[in-house]
Amino acid sequence: MSQSPPPLLRVAGLIDAFNMRLGQLCAWITLFLVIGTAVVVVLRYGFGIGAIALQEAVMYGHALVFMGAAAWTLQRNGHVRVDIFYQKFSSRRQTVVDGLGHLLFLLPVCLFLGWNSWDYVTSSWATHEGSNESGGLKFVYLQKSIILLLVGSLALQGLSDLIKAGYRLAGRLPEAEQEVEHG
Repeated sequence: MSQSPPPLLRVAGLIDAFNMRLGQLCAWITLFLVIGTAVVVVLRYGFGIGAIALQEAVMYGHALVFMGAAAWTLQRNGHVRVDIFYQKFSSRRQTVVDGLGHLLFLLPVCLFLGWNSWDYVTSSWATHEGSNESGGLKFVYLQKSIILLLVGSLALQGLSDLIKAGYRLAGRLPEAEQEVEHG
């Protein structure tokens, strides 16, 4: 009979699942980016027709792909790093380095970005800010909200990684969880 994971690991699992689904959803937006950009180019240079709303939608999609999938990329260890020394470290030392990086850099940067962008986003929502371009999209406030999505999802993923690092360092990370992390 399988024993259920400790409550904190269940929380980490829920965060991981949320960020994975969000990242996968954002990854599909790249298909829209390719098609939307191609349509804009054909309309502009083939027919002399401007498509401001579609251009802005592509820009919104671009922001969502990069900011919405950032936590999933972190979860999959896909961010670029200079790992001249890190790659030669033991698994335990890598866990310590990652944990310290999350505590000293990731979470403070998330707090800083959240604090500094909150008024920017809320004032946009208060006025239901729209595009300054004629024929542009009427919901710039949604695009600006993607910043808070980035901050929230990255902070949550950092928390999840710290929980798992704590269990790993204590030697209490269940084998199934370790397989998921390394497989």
